[in-house]
Amino acid sequence: MDAAIVLRTVVLVTVAYVAGAIPFGVLVARFAGGTDLRSIGSGRTGGTNALRALGPRWAGVVVVGDLLKGALPVLVARFVTSGDPLVEVLCGSAAVVGAIWSVFAGFRSGRGVATGVGTMLVIQPVVVLLAAPVFVVVILLTRYVSLGSLLGSAAMFPAMLLVLLVVPETPLPYVIYSAVGAALIWLAHADNIDRLIHGQERKFDLGLLAGRRSSG
Repeated sequence: MDAAIVLRTVVLVTVAYVAGAIPFGVLVARFAGGTDLRSIGSGRTGGTNALRALGPRWAGVVVVGDLLKGALPVLVARFVTSGDPLVEVLCGSAAVVGAIWSVFAGFRSGRGVATGVGTMLVIQPVVVLLAAPVFVVVILLTRYVSLGSLLGSAAMFPAMLLVLLVVPETPLPYVIYSAVGAALIWLAHADNIDRLIHGQERKFDLGLLAGRRSSG
């Protein structure tokens, strides 16, 4: 492979990690009132903990930021490489890794769910449309956001296979990424999985969506 192409890829992947590592939850919480999300609730910086601590308006800002930091690196990679699927998924993976293990937040930030969705919205939005109902229905039925995230992310791979049946020319890196991205999200939920197994996971209060603050 040409050295210039390798260097370009390394730069794009590095930029993708840095973008993914931007801790929007930390920044928004500080702006909204000085709260440090890492010291309350789950200690995570994603939308769910932001919703519990800050309410739906600021949590929405966090989610949008997390979506963008996944989508934009993939879009940049697509533009710079004229649509190289391998570089796109490498950048998508790097953004998700940054979202989960942020160098700016002590390598413990979010779970990578919104950022992963952002990457997939660019890579193959139909997969998001197919997997999103799983995420929503599981949360409504069980009130476990973590379980919804786990099963929703797991649904991306079979959803991509369905896309592949309809669009056989779907690039192989996209198919692989639908599994790799889910695996990263599952890895980030290791502690949630343990709590789910032992019946100790915290249930989501649907009243938070109406603006009611969490009691603890």
